[in-house]
Parts: sequence; structure tokens; C-alpha cells
Amino acid sequence: MRDGSFTDLIAPYERVALVLQGGGALGAYQAGVVEGLFKHGIHPTWVAGVSIGAINAALIAGNPPERRCAALSEFWNRVAPPSPWEGAESLWRRLDPDGPSISILNQWSAWRTALSGQPGFFRPRAAVEWAVAGPFAGPTSVYDTAPLKKTLEDLIDFDRINAGSIRLALGAVNVRTGNSVYFDNATQRIGPEHVMASGALPPGFAPVEIDGEFYWDGGLVSNTPLDHVLEDQPRRDTLVFQVDLWSATGQAPRGMSEVLERQKDIMYSSRTRFNTDKVTYEQTLRNQLVALLDRLPDDLKDTDEAKALRTAACGAAINIVHLIYRRKSYERDTKDYEFSNAGMREHWESGLADTLATLAHPEWLRMPSRGTGPVTHDVLRG
Repeated sequence: MRDGSFTDLIAPYERVALVLQGGGALGAYQAGVVEGLFKHGIHPTWVAGVSIGAINAALIAGNPPERRCAALSEFWNRVAPPSPWEGAESLWRRLDPDGPSISILNQWSAWRTALSGQPGFFRPRAAVEWAVAGPFAGPTSVYDTAPLKKTLEDLIDFDRINAGSIRLALGAVNVRTGNSVYFDNATQRIGPEHVMASGALPPGFAPVEIDGEFYWDGGLVSNTPLDHVLEDQPRRDTLVFQVDLWSATGQAPRGMSEVLERQKDIMYSSRTRFNTDKVTYEQTLRNQLVALLDRLPDDLKDTDEAKALRTAACGAAINIVHLIYRRKSYERDTKDYEFSNAGMREHWESGLADTLATLAHPEWLRMPSRGTGPVTHDVLRG
């Protein structure tokens, strides 16, 4: 299908939203999705992210359209650079693409990250920071994320973000209240600290102070910012590309590594299918309520009850195109901090392939009828 045809399909929507979960090293999958969308001329008008999804979102919103894929590529190659033995690892992966040896390589890469950090992202705190603190105080994180701040400042134009050509929302958690919050350029100025707060997952990363409050990773409460986009007022006809890094469904674990992996999958998937179905059900009710209120006789339209219902009624066409990263057979519980360059490229290529497979169904992008309620599409569910 010609790119112009995709442009025609999405033109009726009032906004095109890109919703990005958190998931550490798995976030390269989202960059592949973005490349696939851009190949077909599909550019979001709103990007919402949590954790690594917030970083990818800020890279998109903080660069002009022609620079966005390059900025994503530069970020991912900076934080997951080729190792001195990358050539040998790549050969090993080609010779045994699905074998247990790849799992060993990935485990080694993850252990290396845990011990040494990642360039341009985070580094272990110096031993002296722990030594001078005493037994009952000390650093509030294992790693220092000062390198990430410089990376963000190098690759993101925050003036562009705050000019508002694309809406940007970043999910975090207020440490004091435990409540989920969203930093949104529609209502406040966004800086590097807001992006870092969204990804400050304890105990690895320290909380980030903003205006006297401290914030942790938004994934602690909700790792999927879909609700924030669809609950925005006034509700609008919206095409959503929801990109998840954790699958809620999976096999029963057969060992402790698989137990830990499955725990993460369930915890960080944020009940993806449940939330999508819940959003669909609620918006269907709102659409039906609009139709019902329009049929009321004149003597009932101005009653207090009708006025109260009208505040909840909101007709909007919602189309959710869902892409979910599917684990490789050799991945284990360390997959979210396995930052090898080869692993990063595999994730990126998976995101690109899944997006191109999705866009092979251009009819999925057509705006649904408000009468039928929101619809959801993904390749695996068909």
C-alpha cells in the first residue's frame, strides 16, 4: 500500500497516539516499531511513555520528524555499544541462533551490566559513598544516573518539546503519596529531570526531586499509560498504537530463572488485556449514553439526572492497534537489563518486523463507528 494511502486512513482521526510501556533493554523493540510507522508516513501527535518508554517518547517529541529515527538509533547505540568481542558474539549467535549458548551470552552480558553499568546511562556508585554513610543511612540507589542526564541533553531538544508540536506525557510515581502522576507538556514545562523521574526504578535508580517532591518509575503503579491518553478531556477520535514490552500470557515456569521472568512479565504487563478491554467497555457505554440522551424527550433533557449523565457521555471513535514484544526462547529473567548491542539490534528488528506485519492490514487503521464502540487489533489475535 502506498504511504499516501496510510495518510488518508489516519486523516479522519483527531489525534494519533503512541503509548509506550517500560521495560529497560527491551525498549529497543519500541524504536523498531517507530521506524516501521515512519516508513509509512505515520507520525504520532501524542506520545505517552513510562520508564524506557518515556525516554523513547522524549527522543521522538524532542526531535524534528526527519531526525527522530536517527536520535533513537544514536541513543540505543550509545547505551548498548558493540563490545570488543562483538564480532565473536555475532558469529556465535548466527551459528546457534536458538540454542542454549545464546542464553549464556545474554546472561554474561546482563551480569556485566549489573557490575559495570551501561555507558551513557548509569554507573555503579563508588564504594566510598557506602562506606562513609554508616549502617543506617546511605545512597538511595545502587547506580548513579548522571550519564543519562548528559545523554538526554545531548540528544533531545527540550525547547522543541515545550513548544508543543507533539504532546508528550511521562508517567511517574510520587514517592511520598504513592500516587501515579503524569508530567505532560500540555500543562507544564518538561526537562531532563522529568524523563529521568519516569525511569527511576528502585533500588537501582534513586528518586528524582522535582519542585520539592520525589518521584520513582511510573511502572511501580502502572506500566501502561493508555488510561492517561483515553481519559483526557474532551475525548477525541483517536488512533492508538500501544507498544508493550511484557506479555501477560505465558507458560508455567520450569525453574527459578523462569519464575523470576514470569513474575516480571505479569507485574509489568499491567494487566494489558484487562485494561484494554476495560477501556473498550467504558467508551462503548459513553457512546451509547450519547445516543440515548439524544433520544430523550424535551421535558427530560434539562433534568438534573440528564445533566449529570451528559457529563459522563462522550462519543468518540477509538481504535487501538496493539503490538506486544514476544520473548525469544533463550531469554531469561535478565532480559530487561541485557544491553548487548546484538540483543538491542534483535529487539529493534523484532519491533520493525511486527509493525510491518501489522501494517500489512491497512484496513485495521480505518476509523471505527462510534456506534460499535472502540476496537482493538493485533497480529497474533487477528
